[in-house]
Amino acid sequence: MQAEIHYTRDTGEKLVNETFGPNNIRRRTSGGDERRSVEIADGRKRADLALDANGFVLVEHRTAMRNFFDADELKRVYYPEVVQLIQRVAGAKRAVVFDHTLRSGDESEREAKLIREPVLSAHNDYTEWSGPNRVREIMGGEADALLQHRFAIIQVWRAIGVPIVSNPLAMADARSVAPEDLLVAERRYPHRVGQTYRLKYNPAHRWFYFPEMRRDEAIVFKVYDSATDGRARFTPHTSFQDPSTPPGAPPRQSIEARTLAFF
Repeated sequence: MQAEIHYTRDTGEKLVNETFGPNNIRRRTSGGDERRSVEIADGRKRADLALDANGFVLVEHRTAMRNFFDADELKRVYYPEVVQLIQRVAGAKRAVVFDHTLRSGDESEREAKLIREPVLSAHNDYTEWSGPNRVREIMGGEADALLQHRFAIIQVWRAIGVPIVSNPLAMADARSVAPEDLLVAERRYPHRVGQTYRLKYNPAHRWFYFPEMRRDEAIVFKVYDSATDGRARFTPHTSFQDPSTPPGAPPRQSIEARTLAFF
């Protein structure tokens, strides 16, 4: 399928992503985008996709969650499910879920439930600097010892309602992304500052998506890996407007959980 990916133009301007407002649902960004029509392949037809090779994998993952908008249920039920999933798929000895983001393509639902919109911009959530820094922020006194060994930041993305037909998630094959394609952007929150990567266009990029993702499956993908032995380290991704989405299709509802994985 041909579809448009929103890249960032490298103009030398300082890139900033700012989150603010109620429950941090408002966003401001600097820098110009560059929209490119690219081939986005159906990942369901590729049985060879793997977390360490490509940076992402689709897995069957049933959940006992009843209401993804219930913060207490998320921490009581979903977080332990994600921990077990990361240990199984990534082979981690230990996993810590430290954050999650709910998203909706429906503006009225976003305002009512104070959740965020799908992101139409190719990005990777952590950088060479902000990956280890997140361990220090989350793990406190354990951080120095944990940073002596391999760790990764791995995310789990899924539908929380009906199958996704609007604004699906596109994944860049980590092997197709060159280091110079990754542009550092400052990530400003009300109480801390981090870093993310934005992606500039390279015709070598290979993109994949998984059509009509159901509630009982998930994309597991790496946004940081401390290992430098050739395995996937950064996996840019973005939602996109699927030209085959039928008129009146239900808006996307999704959740991504973020974990620290220790090996």
